Amino acid sequence: MRLRYAMVCSSNQNRSMEAHFILKREGFDVSSYGTGTHVKLPGPSLREPNVYEFGTPYKQMYDELRRKDPELYKRNGILPMLKRNLGVKTAPQRWQENIADGQFDVVFTFEEKVFDMVAEDLHTRDHILLKPVLVINLEVKDNHEEASIGARQTLTLCQELEATDRWEDVIDDVISTFEQRHRRKVVYTISFY
Repeated sequence: MRLRYAMVCSSNQNRSMEAHFILKREGFDVSSYGTGTHVKLPGPSLREPNVYEFGTPYKQMYDELRRKDPELYKRNGILPMLKRNLGVKTAPQRWQENIADGQFDVVFTFEEKVFDMVAEDLHTRDHILLKPVLVINLEVKDNHEEASIGARQTLTLCQELEATDRWEDVIDDVISTFEQRHRRKVVYTISFY
C-alpha cells in the first residue's frame, strides 16, 4: 500500500479502532487517534462513564472493568472491544498530540464534530511541505454494529483510493461513486502539511 492513513473518532476506542483493526489486517499503513479531552467508555449508567487519560493502556482499562463488573462490560461489548484494541496497539492516542507520528495522506473521521476538529487542527499547523492530506468524514453511529459496517466501508474507500494514480485528480468521482453504491453521504476537505 502506498498511502498512509489515520482513523479518528472521539476516544480512539470503537469506530477508529475497528477501522484500524480491519485496515491493518489488510496490510494498510494505518494509525488511529481520538480528539476528545479524555477517553470515555460507557459505565453502569449514562451519568457514570468510565473516564481515562489518553495513553492509558487498553490492558489496564480491560483489567479494571473486568474487576468492576465483568457481566455488564461483557454484555455491552466493552470487554471484547478492549480485547480487540489490545491486539492493535498499546493505548489510545490523541490526534492533537500526533505531530511526531509524521504526515498522513488520508484521514478518516466518523463523526462531524471530529471531522471539524481534525480539519481545524490541520489548518492551524504550519504548512511547510505543502503536501496535501485528504480528510474524509463517514458518519458512523458509535455502537459496535455500526462501527463494523463503517470500517468495512472505510476499507472499500481506501482500496478505491489505492487503485488511483493520484487521488487529487479523481477524488470527486471516487466519492460520488461510493455515495451512490453505499447510499451514504460523505463529506471531505483537503488540507496541507
